[in-house]
Amino acid sequence: MGYELVVAFAVGAHYAFLAFGIFGGFLAWRWPRLIWVQVIAALWLLVIVVAKLKCPLTWLEDRGREGLGKPALEGGFLDNHAAGVFYPHGYEWVAQIVVAVLILTSWTGFALLQRRRRLR
Repeated sequence: MGYELVVAFAVGAHYAFLAFGIFGGFLAWRWPRLIWVQVIAALWLLVIVVAKLKCPLTWLEDRGREGLGKPALEGGFLDNHAAGVFYPHGYEWVAQIVVAVLILTSWTGFALLQRRRRLR
């Protein structure tokens, strides 16, 4: 049972981190101190995608799968859990553009809200 939990934790943590990295800037509109954590998360997502690095959570998922007697998955989290679910296979570049627009929109909105708060 322990290895199933490792895999479930790794996949769940991946989804949570991905969601925060993409949408956390909008949360910062309400809780402004979150912006710095979200910026770091978004930059980490950028580095992982551009440099094609393997995320530590992918490593953890692979170890859990090995503990269950299953092979590690080829590719990373996006290849195995996001592609084909959130966007069609082969359209990663479209998903990356949409994600970039969402993040930049949240940051722009955050900056405008902060400016308006300072002017009050």
